[in-house]
Amino acid sequence: MDWYPLYNSLRISALSTGAVFFLGILAAHYAARAPRLVKGALDVLFTLPMVLPPTVVGYLLLRLLGPKRIIGAWALEVFGVKLTMTWWSAIFSTVVVSFPLMYRTARGAFESFDQNLAGAARTLGHSNLWVFWRVQMPCCRQGILAGAVLAFARALGEYGATSMIAGYTPGRTATIATTVYQLWRIGEDELALRWVLVNLAISAAVLLAVNLLEQRQKKGALPWR
Repeated sequence: MDWYPLYNSLRISALSTGAVFFLGILAAHYAARAPRLVKGALDVLFTLPMVLPPTVVGYLLLRLLGPKRIIGAWALEVFGVKLTMTWWSAIFSTVVVSFPLMYRTARGAFESFDQNLAGAARTLGHSNLWVFWRVQMPCCRQGILAGAVLAFARALGEYGATSMIAGYTPGRTATIATTVYQLWRIGEDELALRWVLVNLAISAAVLLAVNLLEQRQKKGALPWR
């Protein structure tokens, strides 16, 4: 059994989770403090990929990153780099589809934060940056970590957009999701089932981690209430 799809899926998911972790925190922190109308507009923009079909996301990415499209043609001409049909092309799709989960979870954590704690820290002469990293982030860490875990799980299971922008090449761009489909398509049901069980085991572990983080968040919130 070739384990490349597992290795490739894990590295793609890890890299995309690292990207959406910081992007999601930045977007959620701004949206949580934005005026009501601005927050509504940002919510629509940032969560739109969560309700769009993955194939639509993949099509839009191809319109941007294809070798004859705006960004893709520029990258190919300037750097000689093709942005599609490589293993790391899947990172673009997994970032887009997993970002809404990170954003919404982090925004909920920020909105539940007791601003009196931040105000108390500012009266002691601390800067907003210090308050964010030393007060707000520790209080919201469980919710933020839960968002990162969910984003990782979503990236690991992504198929539609990934298959369109990265394709399926054994040993190069294959992921668990694309491998299951290809094995089913050619009638290798037993091998496909093995990969399904691998994915189920990882997904179950991820959900267990999210539940544990949510329980810890509730316990940690009790003293402040």
